[in-house]
Amino acid sequence: MTIFVSLASIAIAFFLGLFSCLFGISRVKPLQLISKFYVWIMRGTPFIVQLFIIKYGVPQLGQLVYPEFKVGIVAAAIATLSLNAGAYMSEIFRGAIQAVDPGQMEAAQSLGLSRTRAMIKVILPQALKISIPTLANQFIITIKDSSLAQVIGLPEMFQQAKIYVGTTFQSFASYVFVGVWYLVIITILSFFIKRIERKQQREQANSTNQKTA
Repeated sequence: MTIFVSLASIAIAFFLGLFSCLFGISRVKPLQLISKFYVWIMRGTPFIVQLFIIKYGVPQLGQLVYPEFKVGIVAAAIATLSLNAGAYMSEIFRGAIQAVDPGQMEAAQSLGLSRTRAMIKVILPQALKISIPTLANQFIITIKDSSLAQVIGLPEMFQQAKIYVGTTFQSFASYVFVGVWYLVIITILSFFIKRIERKQQREQANSTNQKTA
């Protein structure tokens, strides 16, 4: 459950953050305001408050229209993690795009590409490479934040450990076991992220050598 909720949330948050970033840097004022408001709300309120609003507050509003409306525990956890991480990823992408040389956009447009196509084909690929280390940190934070969903009853590792401790009183062994598993998951993720970074560094070095030659 921990792995499923974390991976689903990270995947949704990635695209949510990317679209929020593109809205934020667009020339359409309403889109900019939507992005800024979303990031402001999600970064300015505690994750656990967001979790309770989505699990208990949103259904209360929905029941005014549809009395049977409910939000499941897993859906609430994924939605909250996605919205929360997406806001931080939006800022990560924005910073990465700003780090790309502005001349890249000017050069692409001078070749006949529209601003949108230049962003998709030239700027975003470079920005995504720049953002990988920071995105990796956000992925790790999201995985660890999934443990907070136990407050709404999500049967993830920490919640299951609490239940086990309640019947066996093996607090130390149980919680250390949970900590070890989180370390295993995050170590595996970090390993793959580092491999991607090393591959990019090799490609960049090869490209530099070819230009020099």
